Parts: sequence; structure tokens; C-alpha cells
Amino acid sequence: MDIISAYLQQIPEQWQEIVLQWGGAFFRLILIIILAKLALKFGLQFLRSVLKKIEQNPFLGKRVLVVSGLLKSFYRYLVVFIALLMIMKELQLDLTPILAGAGIAGLAIGFGAQSLIKDIITGFFIIIEDQFSVGDYITIDSLSGIVEQVDLRSSRIRDTNGQLHIIPNSMIGIVTNFSRGPQRSLVSISIDYEENVENVLEILTDLCASLSAKYPEISEGPTVLGVTNVGEAAVTIQVVAKTEPMKQWHIERELRKEINKCFQDNGIKIPYPRRMLYIQHEDKDSGERA
Repeated sequence: MDIISAYLQQIPEQWQEIVLQWGGAFFRLILIIILAKLALKFGLQFLRSVLKKIEQNPFLGKRVLVVSGLLKSFYRYLVVFIALLMIMKELQLDLTPILAGAGIAGLAIGFGAQSLIKDIITGFFIIIEDQFSVGDYITIDSLSGIVEQVDLRSSRIRDTNGQLHIIPNSMIGIVTNFSRGPQRSLVSISIDYEENVENVLEILTDLCASLSAKYPEISEGPTVLGVTNVGEAAVTIQVVAKTEPMKQWHIERELRKEINKCFQDNGIKIPYPRRMLYIQHEDKDSGERA
């Protein structure tokens, strides 16, 4: 302190006040930056720990995955915004014209970014209404896939080919969610006309009774609906079952495999393309040479 006092005594009085004023402001700026970094580090760690606990809840887990990114971004921007306001205050900048100019600029940008605002509003309702969550298999118009990310502006869906589709929320209309509630597995089987339909129905009924215990993913059924179509070359029978979400396609494949094996074991024939040719023979002319 003696060294600092001696150094200050060598500086003219008009400069001493400037050094003290700006020196204190400099240290306060450094302190604001350090506190902002600490707030970001420990605040985000606390937010992650809280969200991780909530994710373990089976009812709130998926929704937390949707809003976790939004909460982290909001907290990060909030800390940075507060730190910038404190820094500008230390620099003795008048915030009134800056805030007024930001308001006018925001109004001008708002008129030119109506689609962006519409995306954000639609995204807000998608999240609040929980129309779909991360991990759900959905269909939007002609696009189908698993939801990877839901933001206020857009949603990301990856289809079965691995392609990632980024859809603005304002373009999302009718959504079909395959991950909510029991799903239906429907299998159509065709048999030959020469087969005894009643016998086939009885065999399928016995098979379905054994499959309900074999596959725990089946919540109801399988049930033989009966003959659903009589075509030109085959009789069609349908079997239906209710399954857990996202298991319907697996159960359909397993049902087809089990039914095909059952048909082979019982000698039941499936139809195959047939073509019959009729050849007409003409009588020989009576005056034909020998």
C-alpha cells in the first residue's frame, strides 16, 4: 500500500481521481466477468442435475428432453444479458437510448420476421401440449421418422434411411404419433381356394392363443378377424393384435413368420399365380389330300 500511495503522490491531483475511478471500474469489470463465468458454470451444473433427476420420471422424462435445451439456452442468454448491462453501467453508458433503439429495431425486425415469430409460437404450443417428444416415431405430411430435437423454431426428424429432416414449426400441420398408447398389428394372409376355410380359421385361432403368451409385447390378442376378402385367386384372412408403442412392426413380422410355419406344418397351401391355356383344334377339311 505504501508503494501505491507513493506512486499516486507523484501523479498530478487531476489525474489521481481519474486513475482511482477507472482503476476501480476496471477491477469491477473483471469481477463482473468472473462472477458471470461462475454463474454460468455452476448454474448449468445445477440445472443439469435437476433435469437429470426429473428425466427418471417415466411421465416427465421425454418432456424434459424437449425443454432441457431451451432452459439451458435461456439461462445462458440471461446471464450474459445481465452481465452486459452491468458492464455498460460501469462504463457509465446511458442505457435509455440503447434500450429505446433496441425496441425500435426489434419492432422493425418483427415486421420482417413474421414467419420466424409464427415458428416460435407454434413451437411453444407443440411443447406445452406435448404433441410429440424426443424419441417418438411420428408422421408429418409425407415425412416419417424418429424425433431427435424439438426447438421453438424447428423440429428435427430422422427417417429410416438415416436422413435428417429439419421442419419449421409453422409448417407442421397434422401429426400422427405412433408412440402414444397401444398400437395395432394387422396381418393379411391369403389361402388357396382348395383349402377348407373353416379348418384354416380353427388352426389360426389355436395358433393365436399360444402366441399371446410367447410375445410379451402383445397387450391384446392376436385375434382372427375372419375372411376379409374373396379375390380372383385367393381367400384373404386377417389377424389383428394390440401391442406396446413402437412394437407393432416387430409383432407383424413375427406373426407372418409364425403363420407361415403353421401353414407348412399343417400342409395349408397359399395361392400362387396360375394361367390356364385353352387350345382349340380345327377339323380337317374333307377334301384334304392324303
